[in-house]
Formats: sequence, C-alpha cells, structure tokens
Amino acid sequence: MSQSFRPKVRDFDPEVMRLFDQYVHGAIDRRGFLAGAARFAAGAAGAAGLLAALSPNFAAAQQVEPDDARLDTGYREFPSPQGHGTARGYLARPADADGPLPVVLVVHENRGLNPHIEDVTRRLALENYIAFAPDALFPLGGYPGDEDAARALFPELDQARVREDFLAAARMLEGIEGGNGRMGVVGFCYGGLMSNYLATQLPELAAAAPFYGSAPPLEDVSGIKAEMLVVLADDDPRVNATWPDYETALKAAGVKYELFQPEGTLHGFNNDTTPRYDEKAANDAWAKLLVLFERTLRVDG
Repeated sequence: MSQSFRPKVRDFDPEVMRLFDQYVHGAIDRRGFLAGAARFAAGAAGAAGLLAALSPNFAAAQQVEPDDARLDTGYREFPSPQGHGTARGYLARPADADGPLPVVLVVHENRGLNPHIEDVTRRLALENYIAFAPDALFPLGGYPGDEDAARALFPELDQARVREDFLAAARMLEGIEGGNGRMGVVGFCYGGLMSNYLATQLPELAAAAPFYGSAPPLEDVSGIKAEMLVVLADDDPRVNATWPDYETALKAAGVKYELFQPEGTLHGFNNDTTPRYDEKAANDAWAKLLVLFERTLRVDG
C-alpha cells in the first residue's frame, strides 16, 4: 500500500523523532513530549500537531479487511494457570485450508493488541499460516481503543505473569486444530523482546523473528534451538546497545541466525501506521520473514 499520503521521517527534525521514541517507550509522558517538541513547532498547539502527525493511522494503513472472506478470524480465550488464569488473543487462518498449516505466534508492541497487529496477523494468515496474537492487556480489560490509554496501562502489568501467558499461548497453539506441529514467532519492539525470550524458553520453536527487540538474558541464549531472523533498525541506540553481546552469545551457542539491519531506518520502521515506516525496508524484512517461515515451518508430504 502506498504511504504517499502520510508524513515521512524526513518531515520531522531528528530531535522530534528522538522525543517521540522516548514518549512511545515511557521515558517521558505526553506533557514531556509536548514541552520538548514545542521548540520545533509554533508553541503548544504546534507540538500537539506534531504528535498527531506521528501517531498511528490504523485505517489508512490497513491491508486486510477484518471481514475478508478468505479468512476465518475471531478472538479465542485460553487457559494460563501460571499467568493470569485466562488469557485471550486474535486468531486468523485461511478459510479453505488444504491440509495442516504451520502456526505463527504474533507479539504486539507495548500498546497491546491494537488494530495494526490484528492486521499483521491477517496478513500472515493470507500467506497460508494459522496466526495468533495474544493481548497482554487482556487482564486489564484488553486493548482500550486508544494508544495513549494503552501505553499508560502497560506498566501496570505483572510482566512475569505476562510471560507465562505467552508461554501458555504457545502451548495452546502446539495442539491447535489444523496445525502441522511446527511453530514460529514474530514480534515488534516489546514483541521483539518477547520473541527473543520465547526462543530461549521453547526448544520446540522452529523459527523466531524479533523486530527491534532487546536481547534476552544472555545466560539463557544457549536454550535457543530456533533459527533466528534478527531485525534491527539502523538508528536505535536503546535496542542496538544490547546486540553485540547477544550476537556473541548466539555464536557461542551455535544458533543459526541472520541479522537484517537496513540503512537509514528508525525503531518501528516496519509499522506502516506511522511516519517511522520505511516501505522498502519493511517489504525486504517481510520477504525475509516469509522465506524463513517457509523453509522452517512447512512439513513435506
């Protein structure tokens, strides 16, 4: 989908983008962003306009309609006895599957299961996968329909229990009807961190694609049996600082991995709802993801 109607990274001062990254990840609040951005706009009103331009436009970027007749979609609850007791996610699969299909666990950013991640889940289903995206915010009522509200809710989560919820989701998917017994995971930002974590905990995982996610505990890297596609942005100091030691640990553990770090990209470059989106880099990353999943998740015969 063309993004010509959307502002681009080049339309914003680099310092504004740094402020936005801090805001998205909770280092500063909305007031802090507006105060900092006011230096690059016509006062508070201009700063608010900058924030509006940087915020997601879900409808404009949607690629697959929620009621696409080619798919069966819906929400599914599943037990998570070591987590929050019951968890929930969004399931999408081809409506007319021909034989068992691989399963992909999709992990959202730090705002819960928003419309963008549901759209990504449908995109994967159209590639002939059973795709499932848990909502970490379900114990707090689920994604609230507003990015600021979702961002404010996220720190209230008990992350130890959330990790158990995602492990429970993987266990549920192992036996899902119509699955072929092979599983991959992809996640973005917080979801990249979670994808790295899941790879250390699930020896049965065949492939993992963390997008700009921080490294897992290095002492756990030896548990990774999945083939890894590590996607990093070019300009992302917070996450990229964790990569050198992570790469050393991956090599020491004999993990098969590929690093994809396209030039000129910012954290979040795959998310086509915001100006940080880089169409070429995102398309290239998606193509590499599909090649990895095709090679590792399909079962011959």
